[in-house]
Amino acid sequence: MSETIFSLIINREIPANILYEDDLSLVFSDINAQAPVHFLVIPKKPIPKLSDATEDDQALLGHLLLVANKVAAEQGLTDFRLNVNNGAGASQTVFHLHIHVLGGRPFSWPPG
Repeated sequence: MSETIFSLIINREIPANILYEDDLSLVFSDINAQAPVHFLVIPKKPIPKLSDATEDDQALLGHLLLVANKVAAEQGLTDFRLNVNNGAGASQTVFHLHIHVLGGRPFSWPPG
């Protein structure tokens, strides 16, 4: 996988507002926030898109969801939305798997 802005954040080569970190994941504020609270949960393992994940990634993917929930609670969110874009046609612009966590305002459905 080629270097991405997220790998640069993981390696501390560019700054980010880091909210949480453990051995498997990193959480930081989205610089293009679409809600009052908007952060990204990423694996440290480079997986370009969700469709590139394998059975071996099952525990990691579950871990990312638990981290999203933990940080959402730390940010004071009880209602929030998770979004994963898979591929350019789904508006994925950084090809390193990431979960958007958005909250702090009401959301409508469908999202667009």
